[in-house]
This record gives sequence, C-alpha cells and structure tokens, in this order.
Amino acid sequence: MKNKKTAVFDGLLGDNTVLSSLMVISPVIMCGNTLENAIALIYAFSAITFFSVVLGSFVPKKLPYAAKIIINAVIASIVYIPVKSAAGEFFPEVISRVGIYFPLLAVNSLIVVQSETKFSRMKRGSMIASLVFYILGFDAVMIVTAFVRELFAYGTIAGRLVDADTLISGLGLPFGGFIFLGLLCGLYRKLRSASGRGENKSGGDGNVSGN
Repeated sequence: MKNKKTAVFDGLLGDNTVLSSLMVISPVIMCGNTLENAIALIYAFSAITFFSVVLGSFVPKKLPYAAKIIINAVIASIVYIPVKSAAGEFFPEVISRVGIYFPLLAVNSLIVVQSETKFSRMKRGSMIASLVFYILGFDAVMIVTAFVRELFAYGTIAGRLVDADTLISGLGLPFGGFIFLGLLCGLYRKLRSASGRGENKSGGDGNVSGN
C-alpha cells in the first residue's frame, strides 16, 4: 500500500517527466528562456495532457495497441483546438514566439506513449492523481529553467529589469538551454542517487513528438 501511494507522487520527483525520463525536453530547451514563455507552455502542456489522457482512459482496452495510440493522438488534437483558442486570447505574443513547439505539445509522450504503457494499467482515480504529479513535474522544471535563464541571460524576471551583476547572453539561446538542462539533470540524478532512489530504468527518447 505504501509503495502504491509513493508511486502516485513519482512524477514530481522520483520519476520526473523531464529530468528522469528525458521526455518533453525540446520546449524546455528551445522556449524555456523567459517566464512568460514558460507560463504559456505550462498552460498548454497541463491542459492538453490532462484532458487528453483522462478522455483517452475511456477508450476500450481491448482495442489493438496501434489503434489506441491513433485514437489518443486524435483526442489530443481535438483537445488542442480550444486550448489554442484560449491561448490566443491570453498569450498572443508568446504563441508566435514558441512557434511549432506549441502544437507539438499535443503529441507529447505522456499522451502518446505513457497513456498506454503506464496510465491505462491504473485505476482511474490513481491514474488521475499520478497524471497530475507527472504534469507538475514538467511544470516545475519549466518554471525553474525559465526563471534562471531569463535572470542570467537578460537580467529580467517576468520581463522586469533586476540588478544582475553577471549576464550570460548564451543562456537564453538553445545551446544554453541544453547545457543548463544537462546540469539540472545531473544534479537531479545525483540527489536522487544519494537518497537511494537509484537510476530510472524506463528512459525516454527526449524529443517532443515522442516525449
């Protein structure tokens, strides 16, 4: 019982979507350089992933695996439409800046792959709780990454100038995001290893479409 309860919280720390499984890393690297971008992407990822996976849980489990993957992708595409419409009202400038990375969130790995390999095997109540923490795991990494990169790359926080003694302009570029995320992953794995959690065995492919 204790292990089941612990598993529900894994998505936040123990099996973090980005830092442990290396999923959905592209938007973090390419677009996670300002808090404004981060908030818009968090909104899109959270809404699309939550509603897509929950709705996908009603798809009959007896269907072939390939058919369920296709259905999950179709559901996510339908959910994406109102999410994108609302985003256009609240984050019009961000949508144009993040470009293709916004719609690609509709085919992230939590929807396309994990919904069948992990979430579909759980009872719906536990699945929803676990899903929320996996989403929060992505959200936390995006916020931390965007905060640090914006502060040290541009000397701003949420677009407001602050007194930053040292600026590293490259941190706001994709290669800077890649390096920073690599350091963050290393720190995360070090802390997790020290806590006795061990290395993650599931892995991930590290791109948006397969996330």
